[in-house]
Amino acid sequence: MALPKIGLPLNVTHGGLSFLSTHQTFFSVSVAIFRKTHRASFCKLLKEWFKNPMNIALFIWILCVFISVNIMFMLTTGMFNGVLPEQSQRDNWLEASIHIINALFTLMSLYHQPKLLYDLVLLLRWRPEDVLKLRKSYCKNGTSKPNEWAHMMVLVALLHLKCFAQYILFGITAGLTQQKRPAIALGLLISVAASTAVFSHAYSLLSPLGREYETDNIQKAETGLQKSLERTNSSNPQWIGGLFHHVKSDALVVCKSVLCSFCVFGWNMERLGFGNMYVHIVTFFLFCFAPFIIFNLGAMRIDNEAVREALGIVGVLLCVSGLMYGGYWRSQMRKRFNLPEYNFCCGNASAADCLQWLCCCPCALAQEVKTANHYDVKEGKFFLKKGRDGENVGVSPFQGVPPLAEGDEFLKITVEMLKPPVSPVVSREVGSTP
Repeated sequence: MALPKIGLPLNVTHGGLSFLSTHQTFFSVSVAIFRKTHRASFCKLLKEWFKNPMNIALFIWILCVFISVNIMFMLTTGMFNGVLPEQSQRDNWLEASIHIINALFTLMSLYHQPKLLYDLVLLLRWRPEDVLKLRKSYCKNGTSKPNEWAHMMVLVALLHLKCFAQYILFGITAGLTQQKRPAIALGLLISVAASTAVFSHAYSLLSPLGREYETDNIQKAETGLQKSLERTNSSNPQWIGGLFHHVKSDALVVCKSVLCSFCVFGWNMERLGFGNMYVHIVTFFLFCFAPFIIFNLGAMRIDNEAVREALGIVGVLLCVSGLMYGGYWRSQMRKRFNLPEYNFCCGNASAADCLQWLCCCPCALAQEVKTANHYDVKEGKFFLKKGRDGENVGVSPFQGVPPLAEGDEFLKITVEMLKPPVSPVVSREVGSTP
């Protein structure tokens, strides 16, 4: 027996239109608009995220970890048995995957270690200027929080524990063969490293360090008032000289940049207000040399010669890409002091900054040092230096550029491409209204 119909049928017409078709059309159009706008906003956000060179490096790191974990999973589950029929081949690839994952996490810990040690020194010293630096790193909005010293110490201790657990884990995997590694110790170290990483991130968000209080608005207002009372008559800063101009004009700066790049870089970053000199020196050194050491130590326990050579090549490539650390801070220098952009790298100024460091890091460093020498740095701004008579001292960024010989067309094009762009100066006639 057929069941009686209750209420209106689904397809009821009114005025020649179907309610069901109308609702379906409205729903499909709404979903299409939502997907289009959501996709557009997501693509825009992703494009902005990838403009930061550090985000690109983080994406590559995550991609390498993801690929290595999947290869290790497929080897342990037997998915590669057809491709690698021999057990020795599978063992070599499994060992290589383990060392790659371990090396990537160890490098990440090493890169953060200098900053963590510096923050620990600031916590133990706890001077007024140290408190301001720590608040910028660990407190939301950079304002004071209740019991902030204790919470910062807990967070720094957790991050140190994560790093040291990773170092011990790397020492065991690189120093012992697969048969001699203690499984209990490995499992404990992996648990400690993973749990402390998750717990420290959650602690930074849920503790008073990640919360907002009523005093935050007062401190923001005081900070804004303090900034309004600062000097506002800033100059129009320019890069001093071209990228290769300093080889002849200032050989001393170039020699220092070549012979002691790490020290000169750290010293220049500190006087520009980008952090501690020693933290930059050690971090830059680790970026340029740690990958080669870590990957070659991990390759010692692999029997396959081709895999060992591949890991060594990867370490060398990562060492070369470590020069992008200087390119990242060059980009930060350009943005903070409103310096002109280089647009010869597909119109991306950040990519151009990194490319200059990859192609000729001493030249890029010499240009940054000469630019900082040319100005006075006050509260994150450049001001022209004052002479004895009170007038501004400074020369044109391109003054003294040696002329090129005839026939050096390629060199002329290269120099013109690498010259810093000059911001246009808009002038108006006397008596004209703006």
